[in-house]
Amino acid sequence: MEEGKAYSPGGVFAHLEMLETRAHEAAIKQEETERQEEKLARLKARVQELRRQRDELRAKVDRQENGQLGKEGAVSDPAQPSARAVLERKIKSLKATLQVFYLTGISGKLTKRGVCFCISTAYEGTYLDSYYLDLLTKSQVQIHRHSVPIFIPLEQIAKKYLQTDIRRFLSVLSDHLNAYVGRRYQADQLQEHFSDRIEGTLRRNSLCNLLVFNYNVSSKSKTFPFNARLLYGDLCGSLPTEVTVSCAPEAPASLAETAAAHSDLFRRVALHKAFRSFSSAEESVDGAP
Repeated sequence: MEEGKAYSPGGVFAHLEMLETRAHEAAIKQEETERQEEKLARLKARVQELRRQRDELRAKVDRQENGQLGKEGAVSDPAQPSARAVLERKIKSLKATLQVFYLTGISGKLTKRGVCFCISTAYEGTYLDSYYLDLLTKSQVQIHRHSVPIFIPLEQIAKKYLQTDIRRFLSVLSDHLNAYVGRRYQADQLQEHFSDRIEGTLRRNSLCNLLVFNYNVSSKSKTFPFNARLLYGDLCGSLPTEVTVSCAPEAPASLAETAAAHSDLFRRVALHKAFRSFSSAEESVDGAP
């Protein structure tokens, strides 16, 4: 009875239907596999063709460059690098420069025509301004655009370093910019926090390498006017190289020593810190019994 059930017409037909379904699915999979293989073969052929065209273009460019050198009457010299080799070397150098300066406040990115640098400035840990420099890397490196202030000697720095040592060029330019914003920051801090001691207007030029101002000094409950002139001869420095501090002729003789002490302090300490220092000293003297 069990065998009759196994080979009944209904069971046979169901089994045949299942086999036909599996065969159909297998045929579909086989057809899809064949299509994928054909597609892969076409792609491989396309890759080979593109590689062949690339090699032909490279050879054509090389022939044109060699022909151009021949037309210009250039003497074949294996020690003389081609224009493309020089350009590739400059681009490689620029990439290395970007990595070297990454942690020094100078960053940049390659552009289609060269490289764009950003020089960030700061003073005593305070971020101040950023300046941009867009360079073109041709047979000679050229400054395309920039936001460097006109009073920074960019042209002189570029003439000295740009073509021979771009790292040195960026380093010197960064020193000039950081020194400038440092001097400007000190003058701003002086006006902001010690305006009650400044008489009149603090005079400064665009480069902030010359400051002239009058300020009051207290002595024995009296106030005396002092005049200060600070000259920053080193444009890469944020401290003055020449300082002149004088007091009124009618001031007590002891204030001449105070003027000398202030002059010395201005040479060694940031301007606003120097004011904070001797202001605290005056308060201590005035408050003594």
